[in-house]
Amino acid sequence: MANRHTIILMQTSQSRATRTFMDYDSISQAINGVCGLYERKLKDLNPAVRNITYDIADLYNFIDGLADMSALVYDHSIQAYLPYDRQWIKQRTFHHLTKLAN
Repeated sequence: MANRHTIILMQTSQSRATRTFMDYDSISQAINGVCGLYERKLKDLNPAVRNITYDIADLYNFIDGLADMSALVYDHSIQAYLPYDRQWIKQRTFHHLTKLAN
């Protein structure tokens, strides 16, 4: 699954104007990007706090709190993007963070 171009599609509120995307060279980079979004939000909400910690449940709540989030991952064998839902993103996030912790 490494080195597969990944596009994260998201909508932060019910307004269609909040639809956006981020693209990455790999699934791992995309998951880092999702974590980075949450970390930037935490910094914006807590500007005076120097070290902010969170657990996986907090990150899941952030992902679930978005109006929509999905991923498109390029599959070289069919030369097309495969869609994945927010549950898949959460599972990949868990595996990614577990790998980083070890």
